[in-house]
Formats: sequence, C-alpha cells, structure tokens
Amino acid sequence: MKKFINSVDTVLTETLDGFAAAHSDILVLGEGHKFIRRKELKQGKVALISGGGSGHEPLHGGLVGHGMLDAACPGQVFTSPTPDQMLAAVEAVDTGAGCLFIVKNYEGDVMNFDMAAEMADGVLQ
Repeated sequence: MKKFINSVDTVLTETLDGFAAAHSDILVLGEGHKFIRRKELKQGKVALISGGGSGHEPLHGGLVGHGMLDAACPGQVFTSPTPDQMLAAVEAVDTGAGCLFIVKNYEGDVMNFDMAAEMADGVLQ
C-alpha cells in the first residue's frame, strides 16, 4: 500500500491541504484549491507556472519553491488542470514581468494551457 485515501471525491483537496500545511514556510494554497504558489514572490521576475493531473505527487507541487516554479496547478487524478485554474495562478503570481507556462507533452495539458494563455493575454500587462 502506498497511500491512504479517505474518499476519491476529496483526495485532491486533502492532499493539497496536507502539502501546503507541511511546507507552509515556502508555499501558499490558492483560493479554491486551484493552485499552489510560492509564499514570497520576487518582483519583476518572470513567473514560472506548470501543472498537470494529480496522482503522481509531488510531481508539480513539489517543484514550487525558491529558484523553481512560482505556481503549480493540479488537475484531478490523471486529468489536466482547467484553464480557469491556470488563469487564477497567473493572476496570483504575475509581478509585472509576465508568466511562462511550462507544459509537458500531454494533449490535455497542451490544449488547456493554450486556452489559458489566450485568456491571460488580456490580463497580463
């Protein structure tokens, strides 16, 4: 057995709550469990955002921190995060220099990150 799961309906939110609590010195959980971000952002730095389906933790969230990602968007188990999640992460971590999405070669991620980039085009200055 690798992990305990209380309920498949709450596995993502419970995992994110635990991860954010365990690393509260460097991480903050985004509103509505949409993303995890660095606690302290560097002004004028291009923000780095990635994400993907949950089930491979700590793959995406584990790369958020000093000198690494500024935010990670977790999708449901083996499901891409939604463009709305990514847009919320952009709004939370953009410090004025823009954002760079780091996307793996999974078609769902490519499609949703592409939609998020189009949506963010009107948000970023």
